[in-house]
Amino acid sequence: MLRNVLAALVLVCATAGASAAQELYPLPAQPAGVAWPTQDWQTAPLPADVDRPAFDLAVTEAFAGAHPLLGETRAVVVIQGGRVVFERYMDGYTRDSRLVSWSMAKSFTHAFVGIAQMQGRLSIDTPMGHPNWSAGDRRASTTWRQWLQMVDGLDYQESNEDLTRAGNARMLFGEGRHDVSRWASERPLLHDPGTTWNYTSAGTILISDALTRVIAADARDPSARRAAMRQWMNQSLFERLGMRALWEYDPQGVFYGSSLLWATARDYAKFGYLYLRDGVWDGERVLPEGWVDFGRTPGPAQNTDTYGAQWWLTPAHGPGRPGRSLITDNSMSDAFSAQGYEGQIIVVVPSKDLVMVRLGRFDGGAEAWDALGDWSTRLIGAFGDRPATQSRR
Repeated sequence: MLRNVLAALVLVCATAGASAAQELYPLPAQPAGVAWPTQDWQTAPLPADVDRPAFDLAVTEAFAGAHPLLGETRAVVVIQGGRVVFERYMDGYTRDSRLVSWSMAKSFTHAFVGIAQMQGRLSIDTPMGHPNWSAGDRRASTTWRQWLQMVDGLDYQESNEDLTRAGNARMLFGEGRHDVSRWASERPLLHDPGTTWNYTSAGTILISDALTRVIAADARDPSARRAAMRQWMNQSLFERLGMRALWEYDPQGVFYGSSLLWATARDYAKFGYLYLRDGVWDGERVLPEGWVDFGRTPGPAQNTDTYGAQWWLTPAHGPGRPGRSLITDNSMSDAFSAQGYEGQIIVVVPSKDLVMVRLGRFDGGAEAWDALGDWSTRLIGAFGDRPATQSRR
């Protein structure tokens, strides 16, 4: 009990300090009379205040191939006020189709670390460590918080036009594929931890491994680790939300916390909805108090204002540093999102009491992401704002 209280105090105090630099938009409460979507989502027609011409154009661009950069949109689900108000699938896909998350999985890893902290199994301001690092290794003193905020300082390049040099491809499908955590742990330091932000799937894989060692401490082989983690994830999150999610594991039994989660569009919407409701589900707290705010608060590094802790952010002024914010309308600066390769997104917008999921694929790079950001901004912007009814805690 004492350990739980101390861990909660560490999180609340640290989150309050980080939040002081940026006031966060209040997270809205569950509307009266709306059932929680544990079993299934309630549906409702599009609200009367939706800008239908703008909304219809965005839908046409997504599903009629009218936009050359958006590629193939397989699913779009929009939740507002706790109900599905729009849902459409590409031919060949349905509400029961499980689709890959790619890097949206990082936001799920954020949730699971929070759950483990709430259970008293870890504290995010203590060193995370790895079996390959000695006590004197600077990497060994990097905290869970710093790994979550991607200010770990590893010398790692996420992507490259030459896939043989791209870090993520080498780790998941190249020489690191047999033991992804070991491969990630061998990356040297380039910066002092806590000073410089760098987007890194390697860091999230190290979190996956560390969390597995915490939860499945007694498991002695890969099969036992997989079984222990599946059971814990299902009991702690997926079953509580009514999700039918599946995660892939490497040969050592480490779940790919940076990628390779499979779920339906409606399931991804449930996860976004958990964050919209401040980590509370049907009257019960699933994530620690303050954990959602931690995820949507910019980290300590000065070289970005578009990333929190395993969640992408929308800066209040300008395009952001380094300019990878999804939403381009700064009047929606409260929006935060989970993003994955080829245009997988979960966007949470508290000011509109809205969650939007888009799943699909495109072949472009930055220009395709810019197009998806413009499209997302126009589709979400077609919905009216909803006054905040819940004060910050």
